[in-house]
Amino acid sequence: MTRKFFVGGNWKMNGDFASVDGIVTFLNQSADNASVDVVVAPPAPYLAYAKSHLKAGVLVAAQNCYKVPKGAFTGEISPAMIKDLGLEWVILGHSERRHVFGETDALIAEKTVHALESGIKVIFCIGEKLEEREAGQTKDVNFRQLQAIVDKGVSWDNIVVAYEPVWAIGTGKTASPEQAQEVHEWIREFLKEKVSPAVADSTRIIYGGSVTADNAAELGKKADIDGFLVGGASLKPDFVKIINARS
Repeated sequence: MTRKFFVGGNWKMNGDFASVDGIVTFLNQSADNASVDVVVAPPAPYLAYAKSHLKAGVLVAAQNCYKVPKGAFTGEISPAMIKDLGLEWVILGHSERRHVFGETDALIAEKTVHALESGIKVIFCIGEKLEEREAGQTKDVNFRQLQAIVDKGVSWDNIVVAYEPVWAIGTGKTASPEQAQEVHEWIREFLKEKVSPAVADSTRIIYGGSVTADNAAELGKKADIDGFLVGGASLKPDFVKIINARS
């Protein structure tokens, strides 16, 4: 099965109107590439602004959402609000949510279920820390994080899995194409065993972790790497080169 290439840009807690305008300009001026799904995730205050200024070929995602539609949850946003803005995507399970803000596998699974039930598609992030990789726990950690949503019986039609080794996020260290492909292949085998061969074959598994314009083409050649979730590099014009890495 041919899986459509997917490139996400996670802006994290960066930006103001001036810098958002700059990003919008280079994205809007880039050539359209019908063979790639492009989704960018601005900070929450700029979601509507980015949506209204970006061309139709670039979709906008939220960086997070909570597990219920509304209520007394100061600082949170809900899938219903994301949908009300006309957006289709949210990033859940990012390592910064797991390890900086202490979100558990169980909470992330609950948020994922609610987002999907609300009609929002999910970029579901998994990944191991350096000490876990060095201890030979890469499979265990990633499979545990995936199992949390497998146990919920989610539909995989609207999930993109983002493998982001924590030791390679914002560190300048990147998993080699071979290391990344190895884990992506493990994830696909896990989905085949725990969900179904059809889901394993159709689910896009994208790589995140210091992806740059220089290494994207080599990573994108691997059979089980279906795109990227890009952090800092998505704030710069070189992001367009990453979008077109497989062209």
